[in-house]
Amino acid sequence: MSAGTAKSLASSGQKPIQEICHPLGAEEAASAGVLTPSPDVGNTTSSIGEKEPSLPNGTPVETSSPASSSSLLNRLQLDDDLDGETRDLFVTVDDPKKHVSTMETYITYRVVTKTTRVEFDLPEYSVRRRYQDFDWLRTKLEDSQPTHLIPPLPEKFVMKGVVDRFSEEFVETRRKALDKFLKRVADHPVLSFNQHLNAFLSTKDLNKRQGLALLSKMGESVKYVTGGYKLRGRPMEFSVMGDYLDLFTLKLGTIDRIAQRIIKEQSEYLVELREYGPVYATWAAVEAELQEPLEGVSGCIANCSSALDQLTEDMSEDFLPVLREYVLYIESMKTVLKKRDNVQAEYEAKLEAAALRKEERPTAKQVPADVEKCQDRVECFNADLKSDWDRWQNNKRQDFRQLLTGMADHNIHYYEKCLASWESVIPLLQDKQPQETQTEED
Repeated sequence: MSAGTAKSLASSGQKPIQEICHPLGAEEAASAGVLTPSPDVGNTTSSIGEKEPSLPNGTPVETSSPASSSSLLNRLQLDDDLDGETRDLFVTVDDPKKHVSTMETYITYRVVTKTTRVEFDLPEYSVRRRYQDFDWLRTKLEDSQPTHLIPPLPEKFVMKGVVDRFSEEFVETRRKALDKFLKRVADHPVLSFNQHLNAFLSTKDLNKRQGLALLSKMGESVKYVTGGYKLRGRPMEFSVMGDYLDLFTLKLGTIDRIAQRIIKEQSEYLVELREYGPVYATWAAVEAELQEPLEGVSGCIANCSSALDQLTEDMSEDFLPVLREYVLYIESMKTVLKKRDNVQAEYEAKLEAAALRKEERPTAKQVPADVEKCQDRVECFNADLKSDWDRWQNNKRQDFRQLLTGMADHNIHYYEKCLASWESVIPLLQDKQPQETQTEED
């Protein structure tokens, strides 16, 4: 590990990743102690032609992230969950509005930002953004911060159970997802300082065409670097990550299928209940002696129908979107793992090429600079990915704890309403018993 990389990891509080040694430079490393630092240490995008990210005021941004894993925890639990960190950037997505023009119809959302950071000219901003603006931001983050896990966006067109993308339910579900996406980015210790996020939050009109050519060149560069080279194998810790993501995908898929079936069965049961209740009300109209208890049963069934309708809605709007978000999160994490593998493959390819050159020139004593730079990129990529993995795991535990607690509360509330409704019918039935007993005695 180069001195620059070690210093970067030490300053961020991270534990150093297991060192990747140069077979070529074993003798030189033994005599010099460490490899010669590269001028581009820590620049994880230099191989694809991207400039080093910097803030609007020109201050460079560190590409390796701090070790704090609590930045993405529950927004409401501030001081206790942030390990003493002070939040200075708050964002909210709200107030969706429909826009109709001769060319298209679309929805915009208000993005409100409050901050004390010196990178922003004002302490508060309010701009309107549409979905494609959020998509632009995520693309720019993915391009400029390739070593980090970028939170997922909701799918553009398809959302389960929703057909009309301009319906109130669809728009509100998307608003919640966009709000969560932006909060996750704003709470990230590296992504939150990205210049593209600054522009997204503060600029009225985004120049989204800028950087498209660079994106195309980046893709070609990655293909060129990794084409024709087979990775020897991931380090064990990253192989474990991949296996976990595969298993987690299967579990989420099973839960999602069962939840979908439960919602379908509840919806069918709800239709039956809504037909079932009025029958008792009609019956009560022709049975004077049983009118009160029959109307009581009819009202009870109506209350149970209302409670079941709410339970089904809560499951559709609160439970299923979280499952889908984490399916997309897994895809994002797999993408970052694949990028890490590409950087490792580039390093291994350059290392083998350098070994061949050294065989031809045995007198060469210095490790090639490009091999050293690539090693630094691998180490920084590993450090950033491990940090984001820990942050993601903490965030996942928090989200699913809230999800399951909410599901328990919704079910308890449903059964309590049903129990109270049926208990209210019992006195109406008991009032009829003395009259029946008196009639038998007469």
